[in-house]
Amino acid sequence: MAKDLFPTEEDRDDVVEHTGRGDPLKTIALLWHGDNRTGRSGISLDAILDAGIELANETGIDNLSMRKLAERLGVGTMSLYSFVPSKAELIDLMVDRVNGEAYQGAEGIAEQATWRQSIEAVAEQNWRLLARHRWLLAVDEARPVLGPGTIAKYDTELRQLDGLGLNDVEMDLTLALVLQHVRSAARLAVDLTDTSQVTGDSEGEWWSKAGPVLAALIDSSKYPHASRIGAAAGQEYNAATDPQRAYHFGLRTILDGVEKLMHDRSRSNEPPAAG
Repeated sequence: MAKDLFPTEEDRDDVVEHTGRGDPLKTIALLWHGDNRTGRSGISLDAILDAGIELANETGIDNLSMRKLAERLGVGTMSLYSFVPSKAELIDLMVDRVNGEAYQGAEGIAEQATWRQSIEAVAEQNWRLLARHRWLLAVDEARPVLGPGTIAKYDTELRQLDGLGLNDVEMDLTLALVLQHVRSAARLAVDLTDTSQVTGDSEGEWWSKAGPVLAALIDSSKYPHASRIGAAAGQEYNAATDPQRAYHFGLRTILDGVEKLMHDRSRSNEPPAAG
């Protein structure tokens, strides 16, 4: 694939922060060993992370800075640096903290669920995680956080795919495909919500104004597919798109493909390749 087909970081207004940009040795040490001390200012690493997540939940990750975090905690900015080397490491620690909560509590994965129900539950838990912490959608996790919270989440999710006839690499790829789909649908839902708040019109209200005007202007003989299919979709959704339908349709299609792969492999009696 041509490299220039993909946007540069400057072109992507949906990404504000990135994981994996801090010192890896310092980050991993903090992720796995933590820092249990309480500083002279009375704060701790846990307090810093709790305040950082709270601030990001309230105002977005783009409004998070070491200065604002220090103000939230009522300490000087330099007090934070005695616990966290920089904001880069802080981002990894925050992401790992919230990833670790994904399967805590009663809303886990049922023990007697089928494999499809289990993966649907994985998708749902990730949707809920993104809903609780919308700022995660503005954090590029292409370089994954190598902490206990994230690893525990990854292990729980992979366990739902183990023993189905997929090889290890296929399990990793299947999980990545599901999680990226969830993230994409959640991003669409958030974008539509934000746009509605800014404009004051719901998607239905906006479409009721824009749809008829477009229908009157578009030449169906010139754009036959866009005209016919767009009209059908708009009538069905009462909007230009429907994030919930996109989420469920995409997930079902992904799982149908995985099921076919497993079925074809079982019929051929061939063991899964090594990857």
